[in-house]
Amino acid sequence: MGAVVAVALVGGCKAQADGSDGKAHPVRISPTKTDSGGSGGSGGSGDSRGPDDPSGAPAGTSTPKPVPTPAPKTLLAPGQRGDQVREMQARLRQIAWFFENPSGTYGSSTTSAVKGFQAKRGLPRTGTTDTVTWQKLVGMTRKPTKYELYSGGGIPASKPDKRCLTGRVMCISKESRTLTWMIDGRTVSTMDVRFGSQYTPTRDGTFTVYWKSRHHVSTLFDTAMPYAMFFSGGQAVHYSSDFAATGYNGASHGCVNVRDEKKIASLFAQVKKGDKVVVYK
Repeated sequence: MGAVVAVALVGGCKAQADGSDGKAHPVRISPTKTDSGGSGGSGGSGDSRGPDDPSGAPAGTSTPKPVPTPAPKTLLAPGQRGDQVREMQARLRQIAWFFENPSGTYGSSTTSAVKGFQAKRGLPRTGTTDTVTWQKLVGMTRKPTKYELYSGGGIPASKPDKRCLTGRVMCISKESRTLTWMIDGRTVSTMDVRFGSQYTPTRDGTFTVYWKSRHHVSTLFDTAMPYAMFFSGGQAVHYSSDFAATGYNGASHGCVNVRDEKKIASLFAQVKKGDKVVVYK
């Protein structure tokens, strides 16, 4: 009987109690299973890490995988137009990366400026403005003023002064630097203008055109004043070649300068002596 039991154990079985026939019947023994929460077996603790695992994670947990950093999102790209492009150009201009007047158009010069800015700060030199480039630029600059955004002109005209809403009026806003020719409250045309300096200021108020001189030359400053329309002493609305050439880098001697010759030529042909002039801030 002992021999039978020994052979049975070697074969993976164990002896069962004698049956009614007096013989031993073998029974299959299942392989030992590890208890997930017990202490038996080589992995009884549930810890799948080796004894020298440097992760420091608690037993029974896995080390989290690092989350990849999302790629920067493109905000502006060559060919785009709009107010945010204009703001970006004005900000680049503040730190001497853009030397033109902001136009609101993302052209080749803007692309070159962005590439230079990116290269200087170790960013990918793409020429497009992504979220990282924009955040860097905003952190180095301040919000542009209206005159910085429109340093070359083109500011939308201000709301007309109430004195401009009746009759024939040259409605001149110092705040938006515009002259709007209006007839009975209707806008006929609008043009950029500049004014006198702090030492020779353009007068505010309501006036009338008292004299027109197509080829006028100033006797005081010996300078040409084409399409001059005088409204207050020696102050007039007239074309200025200097304004056309240098923009708002200069100032008049008190007159209202217009730089678009075609527009003022058309205005000169329409304005009559006695028409109203309103200059306001």
